[in-house]
Amino acid sequence: MLLYHYFDKKTGPFRNLSDLSEEEANTVLLTIKSEKPESMCAKRQDSYVADRRRFEEILRTEFRKKGGKIEREVPHYLVVGECPWLQSWFEDCDHIVIDTADLDLSTVSFTYGDSHPTFSDRVNDGKEYRKKLYTYDEILGVIEKYGLPQDWNPDGKYGPERYVEAHVWSDRGIKDGIE
Repeated sequence: MLLYHYFDKKTGPFRNLSDLSEEEANTVLLTIKSEKPESMCAKRQDSYVADRRRFEEILRTEFRKKGGKIEREVPHYLVVGECPWLQSWFEDCDHIVIDTADLDLSTVSFTYGDSHPTFSDRVNDGKEYRKKLYTYDEILGVIEKYGLPQDWNPDGKYGPERYVEAHVWSDRGIKDGIE
């Protein structure tokens, strides 16, 4: 399985707001909003950083329940397969592709769709993959059943899921590919 990480060439890959203090992360977000007001990141709500930390705590808790290995406090975010919509998020977009064969799969979790709407109280459509975190073996079954969201929902017309989100809870296999 190929995982894609999209990023702006000016900032580089695997720059995670959650690796910063809440104050620093909010400052970065405000800078993006003022310097790149048309970017997708600039359109995030004011509570984004706090919301993100809350959702990451859910991801950590659920992954631990499944026996996942957490080697870093917050995950690196990638998506399963190519997602043209994510390319539009960045002014000067680039991407890195990582094969799951190069990762310790016990450090990787998934949500079917972005983790924010997946675990949000605002999305209550009864879809079976809501409020769920998956291991590698589990997500294969979900993808087999539903396909990749970027194939059947590229414009978001059928719900908030636009890709399968991968959470890599380790630097191993990630930082190796970019250093």
